[in-house]
Amino acid sequence: MYRQPKAYEEYVIVLDYLPYGYYTPRGFIRGPLAQAVGEDYFMLLELQPYEGIPLSIRERVYVGKHDISKVRRITRRLTYDELTQTAKGELPEVIEEIVTRKAEKFVEFFNKASPLTTRMHSLELLRGVGKKTLWKILEERKKRPFESFKDIQERTRISDPKRLIVERILDEIKGGQKYYLFVVPPPVRKRF
Repeated sequence: MYRQPKAYEEYVIVLDYLPYGYYTPRGFIRGPLAQAVGEDYFMLLELQPYEGIPLSIRERVYVGKHDISKVRRITRRLTYDELTQTAKGELPEVIEEIVTRKAEKFVEFFNKASPLTTRMHSLELLRGVGKKTLWKILEERKKRPFESFKDIQERTRISDPKRLIVERILDEIKGGQKYYLFVVPPPVRKRF
């Protein structure tokens, strides 16, 4: 069986900071904790910052292996349902900021997207992209590659391509998808 290599986040954006911990069905977790989303693979992570170093919401924090940062360790991966209400509220805007900052990567997706099966193309997983829009995108990218979201908007029938990407990422983060284009699939939690 083929296994994908492990994915590690270098930077995360803090969605919520809990200086005293929080209550879970398993019990109360003490100490400062933060909930964050990764910039590269959009993993939801629970972080344990160093004592006395507060984190602010929407702060960009390094969690890679090569340097000391504000984070002591990554406690675990989270599912969407385990996020606090504050984190759930911040998530769409943070995802939109990341997509705006890394626009070249997502424009490249429109240029290089390929079929998933003989009947389904990966672009069709975006809301509002059906067969007609798909063929328009494929024809336009044959002429010349897309350069920006605005270029995609002008040359195809898509009114807001950035919004489509953000919505797809949010759907993938929430889980339950058959195909994952941008997000590492969320962990499967066993129910007791």
